[in-house]
Amino acid sequence: MIYSRFIVVAISVFLLFSTLVVKFYKIQIIEHDQWTKLANAQHQTTIVEPFCRGVFYSNTSLQKGCIEQKQPFVVDILKYHLFIDPITIPNHLKDEIGSYIINTLNLETTIIDNFYKKSRSRKIASWISTNKKDEIEKWWLLYSKEKNVVKNGIYFVKDYKRSYPFGKMLGQVLHTVRYDRDEKTHQAIPTGGLELSFNDYLKGKEGKRSMLRSPNYELESDLVDVASNRIQPEDGNDVYLTINHCLQAIVEEELARGVKKVGAKSGISAMMDPFTGEILAIAHYPFFDLSNYSDYYNEQSLLEHTRNKAITDCFEPGSTIKPINMSIALKANEELISAGKLPIFSPEEMIPCNQYVPIGRSQPIRDGHMHKYLNMYQAIQRSSNVYPATIVQKIVDRLGSEWYRKQLVEIFGLGTKSGIEIEGENQGVVPKSGKTYINGVLQWSTLTPCSLAIGYNITMNAIQMLRAYSVLANGGYLVNPTILKQIVSKDGKNIIYKHNCNNKKIVISESIVNEVVKAMKYVTKTDGSALLADVPGFTEAGKTSTSEKIINGVYSKNDHFSSFIGFTPAKNARFVLFVGIDEPKKMYIPGFGYTYFGGKCAAPVFREIAKRSLQYLGVAKDDPYGYQKGDPRCNIEKADWSKEVKHLSEIYKKWNK
Repeated sequence: MIYSRFIVVAISVFLLFSTLVVKFYKIQIIEHDQWTKLANAQHQTTIVEPFCRGVFYSNTSLQKGCIEQKQPFVVDILKYHLFIDPITIPNHLKDEIGSYIINTLNLETTIIDNFYKKSRSRKIASWISTNKKDEIEKWWLLYSKEKNVVKNGIYFVKDYKRSYPFGKMLGQVLHTVRYDRDEKTHQAIPTGGLELSFNDYLKGKEGKRSMLRSPNYELESDLVDVASNRIQPEDGNDVYLTINHCLQAIVEEELARGVKKVGAKSGISAMMDPFTGEILAIAHYPFFDLSNYSDYYNEQSLLEHTRNKAITDCFEPGSTIKPINMSIALKANEELISAGKLPIFSPEEMIPCNQYVPIGRSQPIRDGHMHKYLNMYQAIQRSSNVYPATIVQKIVDRLGSEWYRKQLVEIFGLGTKSGIEIEGENQGVVPKSGKTYINGVLQWSTLTPCSLAIGYNITMNAIQMLRAYSVLANGGYLVNPTILKQIVSKDGKNIIYKHNCNNKKIVISESIVNEVVKAMKYVTKTDGSALLADVPGFTEAGKTSTSEKIINGVYSKNDHFSSFIGFTPAKNARFVLFVGIDEPKKMYIPGFGYTYFGGKCAAPVFREIAKRSLQYLGVAKDDPYGYQKGDPRCNIEKADWSKEVKHLSEIYKKWNK
């Protein structure tokens, strides 16, 4: 009997022990991952360690003899996000702790609800400065000790926020990143501009670390890092731009001053090295304040000021296309002569210009001031409409519309994207025979050559205009505009990408360029349409435009896009500069004239930008006697181009008695 009981007890103990072994095996082996995850959830939390997003640097290599220094357009500033662990905070203290944080950080009172959530981690404030973080930590250190609260109940997580040393500078070009992050990747979300174009290079990789915690007591003096579970963050790459911060400041200041002076709606200006295609400045006014970017996206009237209009918005160039057309006409001469045929015209030839009635047009084309006869130099100088319309029609009659269109596209790059490294470029329109617009109207008609001759029925953006004029400034090369010098790793050890500026091709002969530049030099001198663009002490070549805007489907006599584009010095130009003033007020000032003309509102901006920029770049004066009358440095007899201007004036008077 006793033996039987012993057997029963032994078997029971064995079965119990076996059950425990099985249970232990199940927990430790089969369900190991499940219980480990649960334990970690109770005693560990994963903290994301932020990375520094790559930044944009200015091109500080432009000044000769100066040491190149790193100057960022944007920097990442260390900030903090405030988290709480509601479970570790006693209920009777939650309102008191929440009130302190609300008052210190000026937060909404509704954040108190987060203290009563059944959660181990709640973010209650973002982008806290180091000073505020230190203030809260100092208070919390004393408070938690006095109230016997686990110190881990409040903690901070580091992050980086975009900051702009130059304020509004380059806003439409750079853009920014949103305050919130992508929920899955935790990456910054660009609003556009270069932040979007180079996002794949700028973004880094976040790090991670596991932190021990306890609901009942703190471990040591702070959260403890489990080093074996740490992944180091990887910073993004830095982008070195071709834009120079000093030139950018000059262009922005003078553009803003020019727009305000004539009461215009807005303005754009861009500067480029004609030999390399490097963009040195792109300015817009009104500005786009990146530090308050959300205001622009929440207000419809401000939204348009976020666009980089130098690439997104196209305009009809008006008279600034005339030197381009004269270049094409001279090339037509070359081809006809090489084929043993008579040329279309001669630059010195006296051509009737009192009026011109194209086939299919009831009204004649007229000039602002009627001229009986002009040659090419006088036509550019005085911005004649009749002269280029006459010449372009001859080109089409002799060589055909396709040949003419091909020159606009292949020599000057019109109607094609510039290839600049910014999202959203509008390629513009060069009419094509047989092709229709969206409304079904044919792009090319009998009157199209006449329109193209004076810069209508064709559109382009400011960067494309710079590219076209660079052909004239550099002796006949078509360059590729670029805003990028190189992309470098954050530590500076690895060059990820380096731009090659040698990718250019000859598209027109130097002799043709010289003739057209010669004509453009008259524009800023006596009898020229842009005397106010004359840069003191330097030679320059350029062209004005005052084009009518299309309002409600028709050309407006009151709304204009007025511009000036030119380069200086005229030989070995340091830069090509475009200035566009959108809808200047139509005001008349006695002794000055109407302010809406390109020669009155855009030309002075060109002069002031060029004057300050040349001084900054240390460019030597190539016309030391070329100053306005009354200046002691002025010497009419010795000034560049004075003899040529006088001779051209004498010819004009002789022809137009």
